[in-house]
Amino acid sequence: MGRERVELKRIENKINRQVTFAKRRNELLKKAYELSVLCDAEVALIIFSNRGKLYEFCSSPSMLKTLERYQKCSYCAVEVTKSTKELESSYREYMKLKARCEGLQRTQRNLLGEELRPLNSKELE
Repeated sequence: MGRERVELKRIENKINRQVTFAKRRNELLKKAYELSVLCDAEVALIIFSNRGKLYEFCSSPSMLKTLERYQKCSYCAVEVTKSTKELESSYREYMKLKARCEGLQRTQRNLLGEELRPLNSKELE
């Protein structure tokens, strides 16, 4: 038979909370190691306890290099999204200005007496 599912809520008893943290932290570190070995994946895991103590695992020789790689990937995606949004905004602005310019050019031609056929009598006044 399987175990019951644990309700996910904060453990109020301080000792039980600390014991659970230590067990689950060790399980998580073990899983990170297994993932890196079995799948040849680059894995970095950072855990801070509620007291601020740092626990970490890194499958590569340098946690710093892994974090730099992560920053390059995540910031690059942000820049692409940002530049795409800026490009879309610029294109919308261009289309508005183009339509306004065409309207002004049409009005100028009308004032010069050109292309008067499509105009109705009210527009000619």
